[in-house]
Amino acid sequence: MNKNIVDELSADVVVVGGGPSGAATALWLAIRGISVIVVEKKQFPRAKTCGDGLTPRAVVQLEAMGLQPMLNGQHKYLGLRAIAHGRSYELPWPNLPNYPDYGYVVRRSVLDQAVLGRATEAGASVLYQHEAVEVSRDADAIESLRVRDLSAGHELTVRAKVYVLAEGSNARLARSLGALRDVNKPLGLAIRGYYTTDRSSEDWIESHLDLRDEDSAVIPGYGWIFPAGDGTANVGFGLLSNSQRWRKMNTTHALERFVALTKGEWHFPEEAGTTGATGGKLPMGFSVNPRSGPNFLLVGDAAASINPFNGEGISYAYETGRLAANAITQSLGTRNPRPIVDFSRSLDAHYAGYYAVGRLFVKAISDPRLMSPGVWLTMRSKATMAPVVAIMANLMTQGSSSRIEQIYRITQQLRDRLPN
Repeated sequence: MNKNIVDELSADVVVVGGGPSGAATALWLAIRGISVIVVEKKQFPRAKTCGDGLTPRAVVQLEAMGLQPMLNGQHKYLGLRAIAHGRSYELPWPNLPNYPDYGYVVRRSVLDQAVLGRATEAGASVLYQHEAVEVSRDADAIESLRVRDLSAGHELTVRAKVYVLAEGSNARLARSLGALRDVNKPLGLAIRGYYTTDRSSEDWIESHLDLRDEDSAVIPGYGWIFPAGDGTANVGFGLLSNSQRWRKMNTTHALERFVALTKGEWHFPEEAGTTGATGGKLPMGFSVNPRSGPNFLLVGDAAASINPFNGEGISYAYETGRLAANAITQSLGTRNPRPIVDFSRSLDAHYAGYYAVGRLFVKAISDPRLMSPGVWLTMRSKATMAPVVAIMANLMTQGSSSRIEQIYRITQQLRDRLPN
């Protein structure tokens, strides 16, 4: 389709962005016979700043989308190795009825192409190397989308009944519609690079939870090493930039320090630097509003759906994309805009309680007086650390009497008793 020069295209739904949330939305819509066009700025495959780690939540979504064959060829891991204050624990993912007890490490160049390719197999049309330039509005609704063919310079108009903005953290079109981030809510910064290692086939992804800056101050964040199974590891550094001090932090230098710290254990090349490393912003905890309007919805990073506990975004991108497809299907089937208008409330119903606890956690680790002793206390034993990691990964079974749920309920009660 993208080779034909036309002035106007139309479909039931237009999705802006072919990343995890956009591709998932398109796939679930196409499976149901709803016509959908995806406007994607890049040509796939393409690299993307990400840790590449898929938690059990993401695996559930990928398997539901029929992508288990792709996952079978990727590096499977069993859980998290947490390191802090001289201690190291290998913590398996919990054994839960709703989730597998394993995850995968998959490069985004492979992952995103597989999901978007699955959407095209189901019937979605994709305009690669097409940039969404601006929306035309009729009152508060979107009337049309102006799109530029980056390979030919040609512009066209795309019309739909519903528009899904899956633009990622930049979300330029969403901002033009008034969707703005609450600056009082958490924002993460992250950077990653790839390094060769002979430990690439390990069963554990690794997180270092007690990193310090060049002045030995405790950093509100962590460093990660995710073995990729291909002779490399994805190595990264992420932090919360809530306070003015951390907004000014040089993440490239922080990654350099982390690589130097772990180089000996992981056998990274002696000359390992940060060449090729890329970074980005992580809008978290639904800090963007509004997330829906008369005929448009925001999903994934554009909706700030990233988990504030750990900076994970892929599983929530897939989940919000699927929820968006459900709302659109219901709306088109009943000719009632309410499910789309109420999509933001629907997201809150699914996640707001958990994300509110996450914001409490963010406040705590942003204060070095709380973070350092807090990490020290949870790292005193494997029995203490295991449920904390499960909560941070949002791997819980609602209503169970497990230790994980008991600790989470105590945290909820604490949140409810504290002033805003």
